[in-house]
Amino acid sequence: MLPHEPALRSWLRRKTVHGLEVDDIVQETYARLSALESVAGIRDAKTYTFQVAHSIVISYVRHSRVVPIFAVDHLDAFGMASEEPGPESQTNDHQELQRLAEAISQLPGKIRDVFVLRRVHGLSQREVAKHLGLAESTVEKHFSKGLLLISSLFERGGKVPARASNSMRQDFRRDHASDQPED
Repeated sequence: MLPHEPALRSWLRRKTVHGLEVDDIVQETYARLSALESVAGIRDAKTYTFQVAHSIVISYVRHSRVVPIFAVDHLDAFGMASEEPGPESQTNDHQELQRLAEAISQLPGKIRDVFVLRRVHGLSQREVAKHLGLAESTVEKHFSKGLLLISSLFERGGKVPARASNSMRQDFRRDHASDQPED
């Protein structure tokens, strides 16, 4: 953000909103950017920085109890027409999907297969049973167990055992082996 701060400040000064200082917006932008776990998904730092500042202004106006009428004119200058999620939301969503994919990959064999066929590919319980040669009750048990395992991972803050650590993955599977339904 540092190389883009002067341009951001200039842009914000031209599009002021009553009750919101440029310094406050810049500081909040820095705070949000520093809170990101990873910036790997950000393709254009300048655009991303401006979008974060834009979302701060919009959020401020939306949450203000009293919005002066002239603020509405200024919001048009910010280009609020788009309802598409901004880069900040897209990056967060992408990180969540990565964590979910990692959690699914950690599920034990048949449970993972059932879960992927049901949730990712959208097959019915009957279709999954036929595809894998399992009883429908077994598919139901595997799917329920998959949901339970993923839920327990995310209850711990979404921390999935690292892919590189076989011992942690084995510990996770051993701890949950007694809960696994039979094939």
